[in-house]
Amino acid sequence: MKTSSSSPLLDRRNFFRISGLVGGGFMLGVGNAPAADEAAAATEVFSPSAFIRITPQGAITILSKNPEVGQGIKTSLPMIIAEELEVPWEMVSVEQAPVNEKDFGRQMAGGSMSTPSNYDRLRRLGAVARVMLVQAAANQWGVPAAECEARDGMVIHKPSGKKLSYGTLASAASKLEVPDEKTVPLKEVKDFKLLGKRIGGVDNPKIVTGQPLFGIDQKQEGMKYAAYVRCPVFTGKVKEANLDEIRKLPGVSAAFIIEGSNDHYGLLPGIAIIANDTWNAFKAKKALKVTWEANESESFAGHAAKAAEAIQGKAASEIRKTGSPDFPEDGKTVAGTYHYPHLSHANLEPQNCTAVFKDGALEMWAPSQNPGGGVDGIARALKLPKDKIKVHMTRIGGGFGRRLMGDFMVECAAIAQKMEGTPIKLTWTRDQDLGHDYYRAGGWHHFRGRLDDAGKIAAWGDHFVTFGLNSDERPGNGADLGGDEFPSRFVPNLLLERTTLASNTPLGFWRAPGSCALAWAIQSFVDEMAHAAKKDPLQFRLELLGDDREVPASGGRGQSYNATRMKGVLKLVAEKSGWGEKLEPGHGRGIAFHFSHLGYVAIVADVTVSKDGKLKINKLSAAADVGPIMNLSGAENQVQGSMIDGLSAAWFQEILVEKGAVQQTNFHEYPLITMKDAPKVEVHFAKSDYPPTGLGEPALPPVAPAITNAIFAATGKRIRTLPLAKQDLSWS
Repeated sequence: MKTSSSSPLLDRRNFFRISGLVGGGFMLGVGNAPAADEAAAATEVFSPSAFIRITPQGAITILSKNPEVGQGIKTSLPMIIAEELEVPWEMVSVEQAPVNEKDFGRQMAGGSMSTPSNYDRLRRLGAVARVMLVQAAANQWGVPAAECEARDGMVIHKPSGKKLSYGTLASAASKLEVPDEKTVPLKEVKDFKLLGKRIGGVDNPKIVTGQPLFGIDQKQEGMKYAAYVRCPVFTGKVKEANLDEIRKLPGVSAAFIIEGSNDHYGLLPGIAIIANDTWNAFKAKKALKVTWEANESESFAGHAAKAAEAIQGKAASEIRKTGSPDFPEDGKTVAGTYHYPHLSHANLEPQNCTAVFKDGALEMWAPSQNPGGGVDGIARALKLPKDKIKVHMTRIGGGFGRRLMGDFMVECAAIAQKMEGTPIKLTWTRDQDLGHDYYRAGGWHHFRGRLDDAGKIAAWGDHFVTFGLNSDERPGNGADLGGDEFPSRFVPNLLLERTTLASNTPLGFWRAPGSCALAWAIQSFVDEMAHAAKKDPLQFRLELLGDDREVPASGGRGQSYNATRMKGVLKLVAEKSGWGEKLEPGHGRGIAFHFSHLGYVAIVADVTVSKDGKLKINKLSAAADVGPIMNLSGAENQVQGSMIDGLSAAWFQEILVEKGAVQQTNFHEYPLITMKDAPKVEVHFAKSDYPPTGLGEPALPPVAPAITNAIFAATGKRIRTLPLAKQDLSWS
């Protein structure tokens, strides 16, 4: 299997061309070659939808509709079509689809929704093509279609054994009426040949050989290179700058102010520097001297003080109340306050974009998770009609939600418009990536929990302190707590409250939005209550989940919750991880679970902590129920990556704001986990007949609580503040 480009892949395609032109004699193994005039006429490509192309020469191309961020959908989505099309994977070429939501539907990578939102439709599109090819063969043989079957890129007449290749049938099939996709029969899951197998990523050969795929690889003839400098304080404006000096620097061809606006999600004010290469643009950026007009009053320490006041006060808005929650201090009430910091997405590929503005139209090459949203932002900021904006999707070197925002696209478009006719490539530096992100919101949870005489949770309370944008009392992106969040619906008496702190720090959707933070606090406090009840943490959770059942959503944007599936992954991970084994002091195992983005995941962490507080994560074991697996290789990769990402964030990472600006500038101040600290990871998938979910996010949320619960088991120290690297883990 290879990815294709506009030029033919000669060796393989010539093989199919030759075999097709001789009527498939070599491929078919039977004497069914059409007459010479028929072969000459067979020139029409069979394309029953925008997703599939089959040429008379036998080339089979499947387009992948959504952005590829490393989550593997450029491979797995075409696999779904290929399964129903009944074509061997090695016969398929994959291309990235153009941005065209009229033909392809919504083209976005976020929320782990690429698989669940496309699975059924893509199966049906593959089945439509298969049915039409079968009908074309039946027509040619003059037999009922029911006597024919598609298999391995051919149609076979079962009674006679006659065969025709898809390439041979392409032209005839292209003349048939396309049936309603809802009427075509789908394969039984038990008959799948491709889905669930291990398939390497279609771009792997190009990635390991350094071929250009990513946004940062783009080149255009006559291209200039841009840097864009924003105020370190969010929404700050340029008061004055040494632009005359900058324009005289080597390689610099232009430098100018872009006024922008105070819209965090639009075109922010800044200074553009244009040069003959990226190096000179970055050198000029360092030489830039700017006086900014900005509000420097915001600090995270100030927010922490306000959060402490809010928790002690009574002025919180009610999210949900059920029963009669009461928390008297009589020995059966457990209380604790948990805090987690802001986080950056920290993509390895910095934000970048390439664009050219000519004759009133904009063409761009963008590593965007949401190209349609980028177009909307450009249209608003530059007053351009959307039909004058064309976006090419490139492969993305890490997104995690950051590239759902199109600010870097809008900046590049604005610069290209000023430099009309000249292709512009904008590249951010690492300090810009960390200093101008849309951050995972920090927060505080003041929990109270009451146990009944049987050691079960009788009442649960959570006063949640979060962030909103400026004076808006609504929580920012990814910063809310829903009324159905666990253990809501599982305890008889519940009180969820919220205080929202005003902030100028832009918030965004970090991997597993909301869940990435909530799971740590909630599952840690569940663990506290398990130990207060003197119960095994696994058994306590199973009792909390209760009977096998589907628990309906309470309304709004809530999700139904399947207790059976969650109990299943808890039991599976306990079995695979050796849960319950007696361990020495300093060696502990912790367990946690979470329902996120339609997936049920439980994790056990195995850790050791030396008496002087040195932490070692020995192993992370995950069990997931995410429905049928599309690509086993990609699925394992996503769960493994989620666990490592979640561990890195919990152990080392935080974003601190002082005087209105982010303090972290590079990976020495915002570290990623390295090989020496990375644990062994194990992934186990539950056999599941439920609809498939995505896998980019569900495994991340339970990681942090599994680790901190394991630290408690090893040392007796309860961790209530992240990151771990700042906590004293020493014990005696």
